[in-house]
Amino acid sequence: MTLSPLTAISPIDGRYRKYSHDLALFFSEFALIKFRIYVEIEYFIALCELPLPQLEKFDPIYFPKLRAIYENFEIKDAEAIKRIEQTTNHDVKAVEYFIKDQFDELSIGEFKEFIHFGLTSQDINNTAIPHAFKLALEESYLPAINGLVDSLKNLANDWAQVPMLSRTHGQPASPTRLGKELLVFIERIGAQLTQLHSIPFSAKFGGATGNFNAHHVAYPAINWVAFANDFVNNQLKLNRSQHTTQIEHYDNFAAHCDTLRRINNILIDLDRDIWMYISMNYFKQKIKSGEVGSSAMPHKVNPIDFENSEGNLGLANALFEHFATKLPISRLQRDLSDSTVLRNIGVPLAHTLVAIQSTIKGLSKLVLHTEAIEKDLEANWAVIAEGIQTILRRENFTSPYETLKELTRTGQTITAESISSFIDSLDIPESIKTEIKKMKPSNYTGV
Repeated sequence: MTLSPLTAISPIDGRYRKYSHDLALFFSEFALIKFRIYVEIEYFIALCELPLPQLEKFDPIYFPKLRAIYENFEIKDAEAIKRIEQTTNHDVKAVEYFIKDQFDELSIGEFKEFIHFGLTSQDINNTAIPHAFKLALEESYLPAINGLVDSLKNLANDWAQVPMLSRTHGQPASPTRLGKELLVFIERIGAQLTQLHSIPFSAKFGGATGNFNAHHVAYPAINWVAFANDFVNNQLKLNRSQHTTQIEHYDNFAAHCDTLRRINNILIDLDRDIWMYISMNYFKQKIKSGEVGSSAMPHKVNPIDFENSEGNLGLANALFEHFATKLPISRLQRDLSDSTVLRNIGVPLAHTLVAIQSTIKGLSKLVLHTEAIEKDLEANWAVIAEGIQTILRRENFTSPYETLKELTRTGQTITAESISSFIDSLDIPESIKTEIKKMKPSNYTGV
């Protein structure tokens, strides 16, 4: 079968590829290999700058040529590494051998045994992967979620003064303003993004079981902890965990997953609310020529963007939850169960990006149906009973809540006229009656 988007097993690499293709720069097999080479090369350069005695004669003129190995990394290079892996049956060792071959080609093979010096594969994986994850959030996720927030801000501003009936427990409640209801989601997302920014991108770098055993036995006079802290924190721009087993703790990565999952839950809440407003006819949707809403019912314009978003967010959250609960658990100093899980960290981010773009698209198609919103307000005069009884409380009226309860729970439809008649029947000053009569569902919206 010919490989194409139509033959992809996952819709992320097929139907939705156009929404998530940028993530291939961070989470593909090609990207993982490239980031591993990046760590290996920068580690070798750091050893030269330390310097190790055996590397004092290494000419810094070669540093740009070494960095060119990952800066100019191509598919053919990745394929060469995969061929080496067929022999080694070890992906990180294949990267090491590839770099050593590059040293030979540069005529600096005498220094090649200091590639991967004293390290275990997880020193490379547990720096390469968080580095890729950090870049993916900064360059793909954050621009997307900020774009969604900007869309919400624009709509919140446009609809800031639009009165709208609230519903609590599905029943008519004190009116609100449409713009304010969107501000709720803006605030919630913003609070979680603040938390997301506060979580370190942690990395493990300390040899086979985290103690620099090999480093220390070879060069006992060097402060390897200080070296590693400087390398990971300043060169790789990560946060080195100080006491580890063979692998990173993943606790901070779990925190990233939990925060991303909470943001996704907020988006699901938004999708469902907008879906409900569409079903209540508060919004209509812009129609694109040629599009079909239903294969059987020609009249339908379905809220498919919000439904698509909700489905993708659910998939993403299932994986984020698994990562957050699985990765921090490893038998003794290390088992391999984290390895295959880490290879999938781009998948929930991809589903999240698809969802964000779907929600943005859905928001862009919304057309405010003012007539339906106003009609709903006018049909629910009972919702100002709260305001009436509160003014009566202020005026020391006897049992105001109970009085309004008796009026509004008779089963009869409450209208502007019945409210006015009720107010006229009250034994209160005319000025208070005038004040109360100014209240109606469309202006009883608070601040």
